[in-house]
Amino acid sequence: MILSAEQVAAYHAEGYVLARGFFSGEAIDLLRRAAKEDRALDDHAFSRSDGEGGSVRLTLWNHPGDSIYGMFARCESMVRSAEALLGGEVYHYHSKMIMKDARVGGAWAWHQDYGYWYQNGVLFPLLTSVFIAVDRATRENGCLQVIQRSHELGRISHGLTGEQAGADPERVAAVLERLPLVHVEMEPGDALFFHPNLLHRSDQNTSEHPRWSMICCYNAARNDPYKDSHHPRYTPLDVVPDAAMVAAGVARFSASEAFLDPGRDASARYSER
Repeated sequence: MILSAEQVAAYHAEGYVLARGFFSGEAIDLLRRAAKEDRALDDHAFSRSDGEGGSVRLTLWNHPGDSIYGMFARCESMVRSAEALLGGEVYHYHSKMIMKDARVGGAWAWHQDYGYWYQNGVLFPLLTSVFIAVDRATRENGCLQVIQRSHELGRISHGLTGEQAGADPERVAAVLERLPLVHVEMEPGDALFFHPNLLHRSDQNTSEHPRWSMICCYNAARNDPYKDSHHPRYTPLDVVPDAAMVAAGVARFSASEAFLDPGRDASARYSER
């Protein structure tokens, strides 16, 4: 499945597009099983306080390998859709697994991804993120919230909220008086593509149901950062057929992924989401 011309137009108009059933049930079931059985993924997880008494666990990696995680990030449907949105070749900027567990998963403050990535020497907001629902995402378990058309605002100043960088709250409050707030409820296998200047957040998970998600971020090859940072500069992406997601299975789920350690890797210490 690759985004249609109508979906690409919706993305540019609204700042995001939700692709229902983007991944097959078989592929997403394998991803869920891999993630929740993967000791290495759990061992490399770290937490970010939300400033509201909660925290979110996540695991981060910069380069996709040959595991099922890498196959999702490198599969043709994902890469070609990102290319359609950004108008040319893309490369993998980083991916992460967000582990918003039942009853304890914390919130994320309002923010724009480009509010962080701008500091990495990325000159233009020619990036896109793909939020993949591993579990069902509902209002009760802290689904993503977005402000429709907020990508048109340009980059907003960010400051710390707990251990997370958040957008200027006074400005966000004014934006919410003018633009619609959308709760993006998703089924496993749905994929949300969103612009790096789209304001988004999520609530704490106070429900009995986990809300895990994997997020893959892509940068346009022509937007190669002008300086080194904790995320990679242009690295050619080896695209694989969609069938590789299922072929990878769970036996090799983290064999080739280089997870980052917040104790020694800047990418983990300064992770954005």
